[in-house]
This record gives sequence, structure tokens and C-alpha cells, in this order.
Amino acid sequence: MRRSNTPRQRYLLRHEKKLSKAGYKIIAGVDEAGRGPLAGPVVAGAVILKEFRFRETIDDSKKLSAKKRERAYAEILKKAFVGIGIIDEKEIDRINIYRATIKAMELAVSNLSISPEYLIVDGNMKLTANCPVKSIVRGDAQSLSIAAASIIAKVTRDKLMVRFHKQYPQYGFAKHKGYATRTHIEAISAHGLSPIHRRSFSVTA
Repeated sequence: MRRSNTPRQRYLLRHEKKLSKAGYKIIAGVDEAGRGPLAGPVVAGAVILKEFRFRETIDDSKKLSAKKRERAYAEILKKAFVGIGIIDEKEIDRINIYRATIKAMELAVSNLSISPEYLIVDGNMKLTANCPVKSIVRGDAQSLSIAAASIIAKVTRDKLMVRFHKQYPQYGFAKHKGYATRTHIEAISAHGLSPIHRRSFSVTA
């Protein structure tokens, strides 16, 4: 395993290094974006890093600006195997957000072009997989692979919400990405629910 190029990124590789020493070479980090919004899908990313040196900052996506996430996203696509899982608002309403998140994560893993030997997953999510799975609370701040997955999931979902903004500009999805901001709540009050709003979520301020 090549060393990462910053102290922070070397710190983020400690789980991967431990698993590598235990004999696991193909390790996938898994994370999601979009559990909390009132509208749009939940999106999961699964990332198997082919390289561990990055020019861009790879960290918890919430810590990065949109521009930094975009640059990191582009570099991750060049240096990793990436799988994406998307579960829409209708399925979220049907099975609940927790199960939809699990489903998105498992779909992301299944969409990887190679099979992982080990999964490290953000949070307390209980995935079913054909390999060992370890859940890491706040894993996106503790694992480079999970951090990369968080960036993939976040940027992918943001792009989808920008597309939805073009269909339903009155809601401002390009700005708030479906989260319960005051502007979003006011738009719902003025226009009602759009086709991509989650009916099972509370939309009151």
C-alpha cells in the first residue's frame, strides 16, 4: 500500500492498513448522501481505491466546499473503482429511509466492477454482503475509502438535484438540494409538494 501524501490522509488510511496486514487487499468504503432531505433520492457510493496518493483533499464530504468536492470527485474517478446506488423518493416512502439507505449501499457495492474482499461502511448500517462488513461510526472522518465514497455519493446526488431544479425551478433544489431550509419550506407552502418530494417525511418548519 503506497503512503498517502498528507498527514491527514495517512491518518485516514489506518483502517485500510490494518485490514491489509490481515490479508485483505480489495477493500471498499461505502457511504451515502441524502438520508435527511425532504425531496429526491438517497445515493450511496462504494469506492475501492487503486491509489492512495491524492492531490486533492479527500475527507468527509461535509468538510469540503462544493468546488473541492468536485475536484476530489474527478480525481477519485481516475484512481478508484466506483459503484453508485440510487433509491428514489417513491421507494423511500414505501420501505422507509433506513431500508432505502441499506438498499442503495448494497446496490452501490453490486455496481463495483470488481468484488471487494472487505467492506467498511459509514455509520451503523447493517449490510448483507458476500464478504466481511465493518461499520464505523463517523467513518467518513476516519477512513480514506469511506471519505472517498462520501464524496462520490454527495457529488452524484447534488448533480441529480440540479437536474431536478431544471424541472421544478420554483423549489430551489439547485441551492438547498432538497434539505429543509426556510426557503424550501416556504416554496412547499406556496406550491405544494413536487413529484420528487418524500411523502413520508414531515415538511413543516
